[in-house]
Amino acid sequence: MQDRVEPPFWMLGNFAPVTEETTAYDLPVEGAIPPELSGLYVRNGANPRHGQSSHWFLGDGMLHGVAIESGKAKWYRNRYVRTPIFEGAPRHPLAGLDIRYALSNTSVVAHASRIMALVENALPMEISRDLETRGFNDFGGRLATPCTAHPKICPATGEMHFFGYRVIPPYLTYHVADAAGALVRSVEIPVKAATMIHDFALTARHTIFMDLPMVFDMPTAMAGSTMPFHWSESYGARLGVLPRGGGAQSLRWIDIEPCFVYHVANAFEEDDGTIVLDVARYDEHWRDGPKRNAFDTASLTRWRIPPGATRAEETRIDDRSIEFPRIDERRTGVPHNAVYALATEGSLADGVFTELLKYDLKCGRVDARRFVSELPSEFTMVPASEAAGEEEGWLMGYVYDRASATSDLVILDASDIGGKPVARIRLPVRVPQGFHGTWIASEPRECDAAAH
Repeated sequence: MQDRVEPPFWMLGNFAPVTEETTAYDLPVEGAIPPELSGLYVRNGANPRHGQSSHWFLGDGMLHGVAIESGKAKWYRNRYVRTPIFEGAPRHPLAGLDIRYALSNTSVVAHASRIMALVENALPMEISRDLETRGFNDFGGRLATPCTAHPKICPATGEMHFFGYRVIPPYLTYHVADAAGALVRSVEIPVKAATMIHDFALTARHTIFMDLPMVFDMPTAMAGSTMPFHWSESYGARLGVLPRGGGAQSLRWIDIEPCFVYHVANAFEEDDGTIVLDVARYDEHWRDGPKRNAFDTASLTRWRIPPGATRAEETRIDDRSIEFPRIDERRTGVPHNAVYALATEGSLADGVFTELLKYDLKCGRVDARRFVSELPSEFTMVPASEAAGEEEGWLMGYVYDRASATSDLVILDASDIGGKPVARIRLPVRVPQGFHGTWIASEPRECDAAAH
């Protein structure tokens, strides 16, 4: 008799997919939704439509959204992103070379009146405010590479900066879309080989790319069994610093200790020109390839690159295992103080997230909200107003209750994350552990705009 094979962690507990699309109106609320909040909170994640996926990152994209207006939770919807894969496009090892062969399962961005579901190996997929799929956005035919799941919107210019990496040349291309959503710039970035590049950083004057030792593995790709990347002992690790507006000839490389990074909290420049990056750093990742029932751990780490340096200075900010670091995105590219992240006990696959942390980087303080019977997902910082201070606003995220097997959208005071929730919006169904979400404020009505 064969031993029973334990299902992978992404098919168990609250990682497991939900099976139906749901719509519910006039959601019950505990507490009071701040009247300043008017918009849509939407989060993306992997939700296999049929059977198991071969890795946590490879399930069909599903969006979970809550619309808020006038102190009320108007509706909840979950919708699959109708990608070619969802619609039945044949799956084969080389299909991933097609930038329209997508799962669209990682994040959501709103820019230039468009909302887009993102995954790093494909074009953005435009969606409506009620989460219906509209189709790929290739920027009028000008975008010929994938789009990262982590574009950066410059608060000063309104530009969206992003990149695409591929496993065939050109391996890495940097793009800029202007505030109106037109693709205005593309620059090939010279890297040594095809590697997995999940995120990057933006400052007021520079763009920083991470060339890290997570290399493409063709045999694994051809087998189609899991994520086709593995740790390389020999590849090395470096940061590519590109002046904004500069060409590839102005790129300079900064050495760092070998590591891997999925997520950058933020980057900025000090008065003397030193570049600072705060990241969730893995000492190593997937050394023996992706695992079914384990996930490596990361810690909040700071890199500093003084002017003229060829190697970054590295400081571990905290020894706790964390992921999904977020900031007030109005601070993108400029100095920040607060970083919000989720903490785990042990591997993510073992302990799941147990705490929401708030790092006060000026005084070195860490505040924590402990979850005992609940499991949180990533929280998004929503400012109280455009003029509000960096830590004035709310943290918003889905929380799963083990006892009831349902989920809530929880709204916390960003200045007091351990306090009683400002509001708890009761959802009719479970929201699985997913990836990244965003708050999309309602666009002013014509009469409101005229009044101002």
